[in-house]
Amino acid sequence: MTSRTPRDSRLRLVPRQPIAAARKAVADRGSRPAPRPPAGIPGRPELARQARAGLTGAVRLARWAAAEYARGAGPGPLEGGAGGAGGAGADGTGEAGVLGTATAERAAAALDLTPRQVQADWDRARLAGLLELHGGSARAGWRLTAWDRDDSAVLRGWVALFDAWSLAHPEPAGTDPTVAAEVVEAAPQLLSVMHLSAGPVSVAMLLDLLRQRVAEIRAERCEIPYDGPEPVPARASVPAPRAGGGEDTGPLSDLLAWALDGLASVGALVVRGGSGPDAEAVLTPLGNWAVWVKLEQICVAAQSPAGNIELSAEAMLRGCADLSPGPARAEYRAWLAARPVRSAVAELLEAARGDDALVRGLAFEALRAVGAPAESAVRAVVDETMLRPYALLWLAEQEGHDAEEAAEVLTREEATWLWVDTAAAVADHGESRLLVRHLESAVQGTVPALLAEVRAVGHPRTVQVLVALAAAHPDPALAKAVRRAAFQVHRGG
Repeated sequence: MTSRTPRDSRLRLVPRQPIAAARKAVADRGSRPAPRPPAGIPGRPELARQARAGLTGAVRLARWAAAEYARGAGPGPLEGGAGGAGGAGADGTGEAGVLGTATAERAAAALDLTPRQVQADWDRARLAGLLELHGGSARAGWRLTAWDRDDSAVLRGWVALFDAWSLAHPEPAGTDPTVAAEVVEAAPQLLSVMHLSAGPVSVAMLLDLLRQRVAEIRAERCEIPYDGPEPVPARASVPAPRAGGGEDTGPLSDLLAWALDGLASVGALVVRGGSGPDAEAVLTPLGNWAVWVKLEQICVAAQSPAGNIELSAEAMLRGCADLSPGPARAEYRAWLAARPVRSAVAELLEAARGDDALVRGLAFEALRAVGAPAESAVRAVVDETMLRPYALLWLAEQEGHDAEEAAEVLTREEATWLWVDTAAAVADHGESRLLVRHLESAVQGTVPALLAEVRAVGHPRTVQVLVALAAAHPDPALAKAVRRAAFQVHRGG
């Protein structure tokens, strides 16, 4: 057999599969038909039209920012870089991506808006994935480029904003951040009750539900309300909510109003009757659809044999190891839907730091289901040797690279480290023939070059991978060379 190009070698007898093709190596199994939304929820075209209408201002600002970036007007809308030396300056942005004052005024003049309106639209555009931040500049995200023609992109962008409502509508000044976080964690249950009620729900009832849910959250943390004769510590200055009704003596009433205002600001619900005793809240069609989707995802996971929704991140990933890509993604999304995004991302990254390379790869597959909200956490682990190649590939795909091109962001050493890590996953969980096929995916042109670079890269599983490869390969000469390399690495060579 001859190779197609002079650069091909015995490692290229089978063409190297790109990353995207490797993920689809296992054929999708049959899955249940797509569920139909409840009666009264419009079709996707109408939902997308409503989402576009609600994000008109954000789209307009995002297109202005993208145009500024395209024509090279300075460093882009985020003048002064990403925070400079001391956080957000007048013309810069902090780590949270706050728009600089000078740029906001320039956008306000161009779009006939106030700087405050510009900042609000900026936050919504960023949270909806219409803009991507890179080195102090903002450029069009893929959702913006597909906005007018792709209903799925529009709905995903709106759901991303819906999930981040507490960032788009920050809590009132002086609020205890712990209590605010408890309200954010309780919000999905309130939304579920509104969805299942299929109509308006009184704010008084929502407040009672909020009290009960926050009490459960604190009980799960084993916080015992202090009611003795001594002064209450500062951390416990907020009275614990009561499970029963009655007048609320803590800040939960104000924070419920904040949560309803925030969800209303992104178009998920409408509050009727002002702030009086007759006030009630009702989900919009978009909000009803989004809650139904999340509940459906949770039900799918709850019906799985492993019950993945109740498991830790590592156990959930192991439960998904034998699934084909489509069902696995459904499991990831359901598991994520049942948890706050920030804690779910942190748990996935912690699982990726473990010894099992298969779990590590699956953790980043699950992070692909999270999307843009995980970007800052993934960037924070880029300097960790064990996670760096996975993180760089994930970030490259978020920045718009095709899966086939994403591997170009890795150096030769990083690609080799990833090859060894993937080989470790195959050796632990796969068949011998898969390990032999994995040899053919190496970036090196010859076996001696591969062995030399594998020995130099310093992966902790190098010896085990080489021993498993030597045992699996049918070529006696190659197996002997690999065994010799494993022995040398074991002896410190």
